[in-house]
Amino acid sequence: MESVRVLVVDDEEIFRRAMTTVVAETDGFVVVGTAASGEDSLAVAVATQPDLVLMDINLTGIDGIEATRRLRSSNRRPVVLLLSTYDGGDVDFAGAGAASYISKAAFGPDRLAAAWAAATHDSAADDDKEMS
Repeated sequence: MESVRVLVVDDEEIFRRAMTTVVAETDGFVVVGTAASGEDSLAVAVATQPDLVLMDINLTGIDGIEATRRLRSSNRRPVVLLLSTYDGGDVDFAGAGAASYISKAAFGPDRLAAAWAAATHDSAADDDKEMS
């Protein structure tokens, strides 16, 4: 089985490093790139073709919500998980096209693996519906 290719996007280096560490500690996942802004995330996504993007919400320039909308409207359409210190109830992740929201405080290998499994299971179910 191929590893899930992950792009990590956060404007704060400490959080990029923390998310990169979580990905490295999660079996079956590998970081293929990092970005510090919404604009950079779009360019890095084109260059690296990730399966999964871990996207901070509060970015300078294009914020994580708008960057998610743009990534999800691209041809490749990676799965996007939004992360932030915000309360999850305040985030309209589905409206942005993100698979889910995870608080940075709760983010770890188990949550990453579970969110990926839920997102890809939901995608498979949607594909099955479109085929019938």
